[in-house]
Amino acid sequence: MAAERIITADNASAELLERARSALNTVCDPEIPVLTIEDLGVLRDVSITENECVQVVITPTYSGCPAMNTISMDIETALNKVDIDKVKVELVLSPAWTTEWMSEEGRQKLLEYGIAPPVTGGTRGSLFGEAEIACPQCGSKNTEKLAEFGSTACKALYRCKACLEPFDYFKCL
Repeated sequence: MAAERIITADNASAELLERARSALNTVCDPEIPVLTIEDLGVLRDVSITENECVQVVITPTYSGCPAMNTISMDIETALNKVDIDKVKVELVLSPAWTTEWMSEEGRQKLLEYGIAPPVTGGTRGSLFGEAEIACPQCGSKNTEKLAEFGSTACKALYRCKACLEPFDYFKCL
């Protein structure tokens, strides 16, 4: 006979937190649907308050990002689907989001999706748009910037001179 598991307040909170984190792993960026908000580094914290409310802290990729309202609604929807109804989504602007917060898995997903991931390492070139950006299609670094803004404000439009394909580059911030 299996022992019954006794659920204490601490166990209940831990289970609620685990369920919340699992649900949040399904929330994708609406502009780049192959990236979760965790891959992107937008998801900053998940906690349980004293009254069993799930508090989710998110930081936009830039202030004024139009996707944040959708992300907030998607967070609430994902949590509601796993029977979590007490939800508070908090938008925090400081510290400001940086591409350093993106996961390596997220960078790989960007590349596979056809978007050049941000060049990192804190070099002057990466910060001022002078870095060599490799084409996500063929890998050539023989590329040129066509426009400072691509399909969204956080991306620039590039073209590969080798394969002639245009592509977005996720800017380093």
